[in-house]
Amino acid sequence: MSFEQAIRLTEILLAISLIQQSLEHLNSASDERRLFIPQILFSILLLVGISTKWVLLVLLFISFLILYRFQGPYNGGCDRMTLLILCCLNFIYFCSNHVFQEMAFIYLALQAIMSYFIAGLVKIINPDWRSGQALKDIFHFSAYPMSEEMRYIKDKSNWHLALSWFIIAAELLFPCIFINQIFLCIFLIIAFSFHVANTVIFGFNRFLWIWLAAYPSLIWLFARMQGSLGYL
Repeated sequence: MSFEQAIRLTEILLAISLIQQSLEHLNSASDERRLFIPQILFSILLLVGISTKWVLLVLLFISFLILYRFQGPYNGGCDRMTLLILCCLNFIYFCSNHVFQEMAFIYLALQAIMSYFIAGLVKIINPDWRSGQALKDIFHFSAYPMSEEMRYIKDKSNWHLALSWFIIAAELLFPCIFINQIFLCIFLIIAFSFHVANTVIFGFNRFLWIWLAAYPSLIWLFARMQGSLGYL
């Protein structure tokens, strides 16, 4: 995957994520619609590749307005990752130095890796996560709409313990994606499946597309480290 291909794939996935996020606000108050309807329109332009450089700049400006409207990243990590990708892409387009452009994309990849690793680190030092109690509490007391078909898991203690350690191990070992292509594929599939599961079970639909938008940078960086951009 070349640098240009990775950037374009990132743009497409980002556009899909922004459209999906914005559609949730179409029935909101008028001041919200004034922000999210333009975000949908410019995201469509980004999706089809029209005036990409300036569209990305407008989308970044809209993101700042949304942060001001909600007094911060109201959707937590999803909003932070969205802003991170937008900032990196804008830097790439407005910086003419190819070395600095690559450094911005590498920064995005490293931030994506750290998002998983730090999440695992936080979990493993938490005794409730190590015992499976934290995951059990999530299934029992989550304020998010859990799939009715999955509620039976909440009473399966062995599932809580095994699944907790699987999640912790996968997050802590995520930097192993750079060992070889097999590890890259395995961990990206696990991470993607994790986000799909959160979407199905808890309705965390925003995290799926925006984290997927960071994966091209990981694939490109792996190829870059192998010394051949055409490796994948």
